[in-house]
Formats: sequence, structure tokens, C-alpha cells
Amino acid sequence: MIVHEERSPGALAAEGRWPELLLRFRRARAAGAGSAGALGHLVAYGAPPELAARLFDGDGGPGTAADTADHDAGPLWEVLATRHPWRRLAPLLEPPQVRRLVAHTRALLGENLAHDAEPDEEGVPLRLQVWEAAGWDEPGRVREYLPGGGARLAVQALPALREGLGPVRLPEPGPPAPALAATRLLDGLAPWARAVCVRGQAPDAAARLASERQVIGGWLPFTAVYPALVQPAAAPADRGAAQGRLAVWRLLAAMTGERRVVAAEVDALVARLRCFTWSEPDDELSYLHLALEDPATGLAWAVSGGAEV
Repeated sequence: MIVHEERSPGALAAEGRWPELLLRFRRARAAGAGSAGALGHLVAYGAPPELAARLFDGDGGPGTAADTADHDAGPLWEVLATRHPWRRLAPLLEPPQVRRLVAHTRALLGENLAHDAEPDEEGVPLRLQVWEAAGWDEPGRVREYLPGGGARLAVQALPALREGLGPVRLPEPGPPAPALAATRLLDGLAPWARAVCVRGQAPDAAARLASERQVIGGWLPFTAVYPALVQPAAAPADRGAAQGRLAVWRLLAAMTGERRVVAAEVDALVARLRCFTWSEPDDELSYLHLALEDPATGLAWAVSGGAEV
């Protein structure tokens, strides 16, 4: 009697049997099986790009193609984007949003796609601005994915430590400003953080959210702040660093008062922003305490909170 033994996904990956793994992914996804994400991870990480890109093609039938929300330890499009340069992936990726997120991931990893990819629909540059790269080493910008599944992600808490900070007596909270798009976007960066906007300076905004009037705090350049803003929006497993970057660019564009990203206006805003941070007694692993002051408008925003661990 012949007994058929189904090979494990890991064994198929080790043998390079990518078409079989792609078929298993498509069947699992169409059936709504929880194993689809792990199967997709193996294909996105290890398969040749010509086959891995087919994760997002609809040629397998209804419900078989991955979209931007399909994930295991991270979104499948981000796994794929970490494995191959844009010149290899560009001819293979058809879904517009997958192409967009892969392109922005490659930009985060240091590629300059300003002239090699279609312009971004929101006007976000397809290369890192100097202030984006200055305070953020490349290895920490995107999750480090592992061949068999899982990922490593550097935690970008703010303040990262108390070095350089000192005792600060916060003033009375500043008067709240009317509801603004920038406040809503800042509030939406992380489900565990709360944002406010006031008329005044950064410490006036911080005073609305800090748990105590006497804090350990200090001033930071925006280059040091930027990674800690991107990460909360990128942290959930179904999201990625490119989505975090896009969220922060939308926030900065809203702070300039523009309806659409104008890179020169955002650069000018970043150059003048004053950034104040402070620590809280119950800070653990992932938290954000930040006030951003725009001297040109007299407005200051603050965001504060911590994820439960």
C-alpha cells in the first residue's frame, strides 16, 4: 500500500519547491485558514521574485491573492520588499497599493526611487529626506524578517532613556486649539496614545498630558524624534514601516496647513519645529511622550501614552 505523506511547509521551502508552497498559500487563503500568513511568509522571503510576486496576483482564482493586509510576523509585501531591490520587483508587481508600499519600503532601506518609480499619489518623496535618515540607522527602519517565520523589530520609545534630560517644571496647560486635522492624525498614530493641540509652546502642550507637573524632560532635534513617530503606526503585524512613514508625512503636511504633501513645506516645518520630551513613572517598553511646537503658527501638539506589555 502506498501512503502519501504531505511534506511540511518548512521542508518544501528548504527544497525550493516554491510553486507547491504558493499553491498551498492560495488554497489556505481562499479557505480563510489561519495558516495562510505563515505560508505566504515562506514564499515572500525565500522564493525567486518572479514567483514570490505572484502572491498578489489574482490568477489563482477568487480569494487567493494576498492584499496589503495579509501578514504573518509582518505584511507579506514588506517581507518581499526586504528581499529584493526595486529594479527586480517593479516589473512583477501589479496591484497599485502593493507597488506603492513596496516602493516606500525600498526607500526606507536606502534606495532612491525618485526617478525609477511612478510618483507617489500623495506627493511623499520616494527617497528619504536628509532629516529622515539622519537619526535613524538603516537596520532599524524595517522589521528584520527570519527565513522560517517571525521577525525582529527595534523598539523606538521616546524618550529612549533619561540621559540628557533633567528636572523640568511644566507651566499651566496651554489653551486648547480648535479641532485640526493634524491633531486627529497625531491621535491616530497609536491606539494607546492621546494627542492634544494648544496655543502656546511645547511645554504648554505637554502639561495637558503629563501625569505630573514636575517631570524629567528636555529638548530633542526632530531627527531623533522621527523614528519614534513612525514606529507606532507601523507596529501592528498587518502594517509595515512604509505605512508608518506615510502616516507621519500626512501628519506633517497637515501641520503645514496643506491639503496635500508639499515636500518643501514639510522640510521647512521640520527645520523650525521645537521638540520636547519627558518620561513618565510607569513607562515600560513601548511608549511615546512628545510635544511639537511650531513657532510660525504659535501652535503646539503633544502626544503621550504607552502600550500594555
